[in-house]
Amino acid sequence: MPPPSASSSDAPEPDLRRVRREVRQGRAAPWLEAPDVRAAEPGSRAQAEIIEGIDVYAWPHNETSTGVAATIERVAADGALTVIDATSAAGGIDFDVTQTDVYYFAPQKNLGSDGGLWFAAMSPAAIERIERIAASNRYIPEFLSLKNAVDNSRLNQTLNTPALTTLHLLDSQLQWINDNGGLAWAGGRTAESSQALYDWAEASEVATPFVTDPAHRSPVVVTIDFDDSIDAAGIAKTLRANGIVDTEPYRKLGRNQLRIATFVSIEPDDVRQLIRSIDYVLENSGA
Repeated sequence: MPPPSASSSDAPEPDLRRVRREVRQGRAAPWLEAPDVRAAEPGSRAQAEIIEGIDVYAWPHNETSTGVAATIERVAADGALTVIDATSAAGGIDFDVTQTDVYYFAPQKNLGSDGGLWFAAMSPAAIERIERIAASNRYIPEFLSLKNAVDNSRLNQTLNTPALTTLHLLDSQLQWINDNGGLAWAGGRTAESSQALYDWAEASEVATPFVTDPAHRSPVVVTIDFDDSIDAAGIAKTLRANGIVDTEPYRKLGRNQLRIATFVSIEPDDVRQLIRSIDYVLENSGA
């Protein structure tokens, strides 16, 4: 999936925009070799390809801006690691952790907590890679040292002191998810909520799922496009004025759409009520 600010234009990018893009893609790191980047149009996803000399394959489990989710399957390349950015997926999409070497995330989405803290499930191969690189002469900024993170984790410590509220919220959410059946239950709950929205959009005369391929659709972030005759921003504004908030689209996409979180904490019945509310706004908007 492309970075949110990727441009399809052939016009030269402003220098600052280009630098930010290169930083996101790892091209600006002087101590790393240039990455091989696979991009896709917003609303679709790229597929990992085995390339000679690549030692890490990395992609997001869920693309929060566009509502695209990717499959988690280990890339069968000899000696390579499969690394997954899972911040908006963790705790809301079921998967097989053995298909990854690093599955890392912050807890502010499905895990019902705040940002500023990250967690990772790491395979023995990933730990070995971290130890080996730390023992080499490669330059690693202290704040980005995974060896520091692993060492502190083994001591049940954090590198920096987190807010206790963050940990309390995370612990409560994990207990709630596990008491109800664990990740499989959470994945089924988000799938129920998101499918209600996708079914509604497909049946609508003025709305359609932005992600056209059902296999690419996220169960935790749903993006709905509207016909040009409908003002999606006006719908979001009316909803907000009536206490239904945070349905606005990702601004950098610049689309006439709503973006709706269907995280595990959200009751599926609330999503169905949201659909009824959108229908009411549409019927009474004069469009």
